[in-house]
Amino acid sequence: MHLYYAPAYVVPGIDWETTRKSGWVAASLAERPIAGVEIIAPAPLTREALARAHDPAYIHAVETGAPAWLAGSNGIGWDAELFPAVAASSGGAVEAALRARGVAPARLEGLVSVPEGCGRRLERIMVRETRPAAVNLPTPAVVAATTEMLALVSALGPDDVVIALVSGGGSACLAAPREGVSLEEKIALAQRLSAAGADIATLNAARTRLSRVKGGGLARACTAGRLVALVLSDVIGDDLAVIASGPCVPPDLPAAAHGAWTTPSGCRVSHVVVGSSATAVEAAAAEATRRGYDTLVRHAAAGPAESAEAVGRRLAAEAARLVALARGDGRPRAVVEGGEATVTLPAAAGLGGRNQQTVLAALHALQAEAAAWPMGLVVASVGTDGEDGPTTAAGGIVDAGVAAAAAGHDVAGALARCDAHPLLAACGGLVVTGPTGTNVADVRLILARP
Repeated sequence: MHLYYAPAYVVPGIDWETTRKSGWVAASLAERPIAGVEIIAPAPLTREALARAHDPAYIHAVETGAPAWLAGSNGIGWDAELFPAVAASSGGAVEAALRARGVAPARLEGLVSVPEGCGRRLERIMVRETRPAAVNLPTPAVVAATTEMLALVSALGPDDVVIALVSGGGSACLAAPREGVSLEEKIALAQRLSAAGADIATLNAARTRLSRVKGGGLARACTAGRLVALVLSDVIGDDLAVIASGPCVPPDLPAAAHGAWTTPSGCRVSHVVVGSSATAVEAAAAEATRRGYDTLVRHAAAGPAESAEAVGRRLAAEAARLVALARGDGRPRAVVEGGEATVTLPAAAGLGGRNQQTVLAALHALQAEAAAWPMGLVVASVGTDGEDGPTTAAGGIVDAGVAAAAAGHDVAGALARCDAHPLLAACGGLVVTGPTGTNVADVRLILARP
């Protein structure tokens, strides 16, 4: 016997007895399985499929809530989750009918957890915004989405294939604390480690020990025949166990396996890195070359991360040399590099991020060496995800105009307080892109024109 059920059936706040009962039955079967009874998560019906039985205006009203009189004409009220519930439960009814007639329906469904601003409207896959932008911490909505994902992959069979999309920054969008550990405790630990200057490998190792889904937990829960993880890497060296805390990689898997292993349930797991820091650096360097710069590409090497202050001082010293070279032969120079710096916060920290701190450190270093910022020189550091610390900026940029505006500010004090954001905002030195939908670490630039 097949029971079609998905958590999306149940809409919080709406007293829909039929779907509530199906949720109770599914929960009971999950706790006390019955031989021969299989729970299957159906694919939600598309708008086109629903339009075969319902007026398009009614479908639009159920999806958007407008007009209110039509959206609520079903007698159960309206909620933002009503349309996904209708699509999912209708999909279950259709698949049950098809199977009853001996037709095994092909299913495509999924759930993606993303930060605010990265949502997309897809027909068969739910993209759910689960954490605020610029707040790189999990939320109860993240935990709820992760719980649904674990339930979804654990209800599959050997003929099913799972595609797992794993991105840098995924640790905050995929969270399921171990029993006895609260979400608040996990967040507090991550904040303490981050404030102490921990790099991404240290942070994610700690997260993994407290999680049911990280460290291969998602793959271990999967009962499909195959799982393929497509990975966007923000980790220098592309260590699959560190990227997003390795939801499909056990911590003890040898690097030589390249993410390939078989779970105890028989699911064959493989990984493909589809983008990384090198991808972004090479693309930025190609654009600099196209614009006429003699370009040096520097890919970050795996190993201990530099502090933002050390990176800024290094960039400043190299910038001074590039200016001299450009003025000597009339050829513009560029350096493009990748990486992720660390920041150790003081007790009374201000507002900023590692990229803004890096740029401020470069500004401070060049201020100490030269009477004025060289004309034609630009130093920038940006996060490829459009986020830099708990701010709305992606990073910072300094040119002669920003440096001149900063002359009346206490750059050294802001640097010591890790308070780069207000100063750069006042001087026009913020880079603001909004969410980019990707995360492959940071890109740093030096541009020097004669």
